[in-house]
Amino acid sequence: MTSGASGRPDEEAPRFAVRWSHLAKADLRHIGHYIRQEDTEEAASRWVAKLLDAANEAATFPRAGRIVPEIGREDTRETILGAYRLVYRIRDDTIEVVMVFEGHRRLPEDRKDELGRDS
Repeated sequence: MTSGASGRPDEEAPRFAVRWSHLAKADLRHIGHYIRQEDTEEAASRWVAKLLDAANEAATFPRAGRIVPEIGREDTRETILGAYRLVYRIRDDTIEVVMVFEGHRRLPEDRKDELGRDS
């Protein structure tokens, strides 16, 4: 049972649209490829689906994500799923996934500029 803006049970919460940047889509493909090499096609498909689901969940409550510590901006959040960090920006009624990478790493220096411009 969910509670929407009016607090009534079963009312759908407002949901933001999800947009994936070109580089975030490439990240997702690379993750799937890596998992296929190390495990199975099914395992890769499951992980990619979980990451897509995590983005959709973030679209329901975008500010529930953690502020990315390396950036420190209110509009730049992340959700952590297993070994991965899914980083997104909140824009009007959209969240834009800008990158997905291994969670044990800090935000890659060469990709920080992606968070400061439109993709």
